[in-house]
Amino acid sequence: MKKHLRFAILTGCITLVMGVTALYAQQPEKKLGWYLSAQTYTFNRFTFFEAVDKTLGAGMNSVEAFNGQEIGGGIDGKMDYKMDAEKRKAILNALKKKKVKLCAFGVVNGTTEEEWKQLFEFAKAMGIKVINTEPNVEFLPLIGELANRYKIKVGIHNHPKPTKYWDPAIVLEAIAKANSKYVGACADIGHWVRSGLDPVESLKQYEGHLVSLHFKDLAEKTPKTHDVHWGTGVCNVEGVIAELKRQGFKGNISAEYEHNWEDNAGDVAQSVANFRKLLAEK
Repeated sequence: MKKHLRFAILTGCITLVMGVTALYAQQPEKKLGWYLSAQTYTFNRFTFFEAVDKTLGAGMNSVEAFNGQEIGGGIDGKMDYKMDAEKRKAILNALKKKKVKLCAFGVVNGTTEEEWKQLFEFAKAMGIKVINTEPNVEFLPLIGELANRYKIKVGIHNHPKPTKYWDPAIVLEAIAKANSKYVGACADIGHWVRSGLDPVESLKQYEGHLVSLHFKDLAEKTPKTHDVHWGTGVCNVEGVIAELKRQGFKGNISAEYEHNWEDNAGDVAQSVANFRKLLAEK
């Protein structure tokens, strides 16, 4: 009996190791503690659950949702942090069936103290690990308090110049005002390039404060440009990967492809494949 038990345990361990090895081969980012997701804004011409299916087709099984997208999948309404508990439960059940995680939410802001509390309550109920935001400065101390209370990370996101958080130095000032270990930066590397900034040098400024990323590659170093397959543009994807490794970053990287809006699932899939090929080669 003991011999059979030992054999069963050994077989189980071997199966587990083989499963983990296969996962790392398919998704090498997980070995680094990175979680590659799709920002569903990429598929904003479609419903949330259509975006989820496109995400799965692109080889990812987690998403960052944005506020305001039609839910779909037989569920009425929009993705909204003010939704009732019944709708939250229905969304989570549908995601569970598809084996997809809702890991982040953004870019989203509250306009009152009550709305910020609702946003954190929503994140807690949905199992969301990161809220990405561009908040008004007066709410930063409150955001820090709520992040501490709920133990949910907050990433301050950058849109291009001249929006208020375009410069990494401004983001770092905001992080200091929030005064919480859970509040850091969400680095949008494409928007940095649109602002005339170097993504690797900008990432270096965030060392110790990086919570999440919105990942892009762009055709040109100009404000008015468009997304291209990762590794084929001007965002220095290889350099960004090397810098993330150097910092020991662990967290979510959201694919955000803002081009070819009606039919960009193949572009996302190719970008993910390029990203994983670069990881496997290093």
